[in-house]
Amino acid sequence: MYKINCLNPIADVGLKNFSEQYQITAEVQEADGILVRSASMHEMEIPEGLLAVARAGAGVNNIPLDKCAEKGVVVFNTPGANANGVKELVLAGLLLAARDVIGGIEWVKASADNADIAKAAEKEKKNFAGTEIMGKKLGVIGLGAIGVKVANAAVALGMEVYGYDPYLSVNAAWNLSRSVKHVLNVDDIYADCDYITIHVPLLDSTKGMINAVSIAKMKEGVVILNFARDLLANEKDVLEGLQSGKIARYVSDFPNPTTAGQKGCIVIPHLGASTEESEDNCAVMAVEELMDYLENGNIRNSVNYPACDMGVCTKAGRVAIFHKNIANMITQFTAAFGVKGINISDMTNKSRGEVAYTMIDVESTPTAEIIEALEKIDGVFRVRVVK
Repeated sequence: MYKINCLNPIADVGLKNFSEQYQITAEVQEADGILVRSASMHEMEIPEGLLAVARAGAGVNNIPLDKCAEKGVVVFNTPGANANGVKELVLAGLLLAARDVIGGIEWVKASADNADIAKAAEKEKKNFAGTEIMGKKLGVIGLGAIGVKVANAAVALGMEVYGYDPYLSVNAAWNLSRSVKHVLNVDDIYADCDYITIHVPLLDSTKGMINAVSIAKMKEGVVILNFARDLLANEKDVLEGLQSGKIARYVSDFPNPTTAGQKGCIVIPHLGASTEESEDNCAVMAVEELMDYLENGNIRNSVNYPACDMGVCTKAGRVAIFHKNIANMITQFTAAFGVKGINISDMTNKSRGEVAYTMIDVESTPTAEIIEALEKIDGVFRVRVVK
């Protein structure tokens, strides 16, 4: 029986996919797997028996990835599950920035007691006039699951779309509209685009990428949209750009004291993935990832271990080994089985940075003695008998 703890409420449409082999527990310390959305795990003591964490969403800044990797705890996310919900809100942000709909609505609220409001509106509406987005240039920085959807939708709305992503995947390339112009230098987007939307993960290399230097390269009156992570932008520099007129609007899905209520800022209370459909999709994908890993040892959409899939084990046993990505590890693993006379029928080894993952199918049931021998090999974090 696998025990699963939910640190946040998880949609029932996902939880109901757990088979009878699973039990939801309120005790995190007894959990084999954890499902989480926004709850922070950085101060949490990682349970010794924990095998995996599945984030029902894309961002994993709330999870201590390195600490989990060193303990052989696989961390999953659900890329693409909430992509459509975020895409739709980005499109709303584009339109809200192009036309002062919010200002107009606020004027109507303030004029609610005016008996001649319709007549007054005809005089006032010029104060809220804007521009159309058709024909304007949109730069999409990051062509992952969300960026591709935004780019394609903008093309359909008649925008001239430029995309930048030095790590464009084959799958993303297949899904990207032919009308999107793929640029090789992000400075081309800064220099040419009327609207710029960011869809990259928060890394050391991307943190603060929208700053005084990049803003100086942009067109006068540019609109910047940030529905990825607030720390991708140096928001003090953004405010200075708004005050100078260099930036016409800054649209963010991340409220904080720096931008909330500031002139030129349209700040949304983190609604990007807050749709019933997105939450359901994320829950279903997270549960599927957990089940495939716990039952078969397969890793799909992990952010701290490499992807690895050997399907369902049809042999007597399957052993999963988490270890450092260093030389001579496979030789030691196979030797440990050989000494005990256990034949290996299938094996795969994958690495990701400093860590690696090896799965071995054997024709005899793995004994406690062989597991102990594997655990004693220098560089091994964890050994798990899957079957």
